[in-house]
Amino acid sequence: MRDVILLAAVVSLLLLVGGVGAADIGTAGMRNGTTVNILSGGQSYPAYITTPEDGGPSPAVVLLHSFNGLEPGYQVMADRLATEGFVVIAPEWQTYAQSPEDNVTEALVRDTVAYLGTRPEVNSSSIGLTGFCAGGRYTMLFLPQIEEFSAGVAWYGFPYSGGQANGTAPAEVIGNITDPMLIIHGTADEASPVTDIYRYATDLDAAGKYFELKVYQGEPHGFMIGEDGQLVESPVAESAYEEMATFFNRTLG
Repeated sequence: MRDVILLAAVVSLLLLVGGVGAADIGTAGMRNGTTVNILSGGQSYPAYITTPEDGGPSPAVVLLHSFNGLEPGYQVMADRLATEGFVVIAPEWQTYAQSPEDNVTEALVRDTVAYLGTRPEVNSSSIGLTGFCAGGRYTMLFLPQIEEFSAGVAWYGFPYSGGQANGTAPAEVIGNITDPMLIIHGTADEASPVTDIYRYATDLDAAGKYFELKVYQGEPHGFMIGEDGQLVESPVAESAYEEMATFFNRTLG
């Protein structure tokens, strides 16, 4: 009888371990992730790409990492979006320079979109853009200028900054916006004060541009990725992720 009880306990433990692995969305998606090379400006940039299991064609999202590089948390986020039906590609835009000129990054983003057009899993008429920190600024800047995009989600971006390379401030191209944008920010963001985001929202509204704004009280800059580079596990991070996923499902689905 004792042997039977021990066997049952072992089986239960194995089932529990298996259940945890299956519920880990990031790990589940990793089996689809791979690194490809995007040729742009005569140079080769690595890009992480992950796809849904059904083979598509599916809507796609170009994900632009923060100034801290393509940290593991962004790959987990991409994998999770793939489980929800999106092809996600994240080019490493800092491969050759920590602060590249805007036109260099824009060319890379355009070439990344062109690469997506070669993938049979992608519905090339339904592509979104999202970015974090510097990538949030790029989202605000490139969404109005790259016509292949249909929607964008800007995370704690810099609407009135020319960036590290002193380029164009995203607010200067508001008049070119034709696609819906979701802006996600925190009130405790010292790098990009929330007052600038409210000002940007006011400017968008005055220009008749459609946007949605989600502000989290007390959240600092970069609240989705922890100091260890991993995706933060918190109610706010989960809520913010769901805001993005829901927005893309509505605008790209």
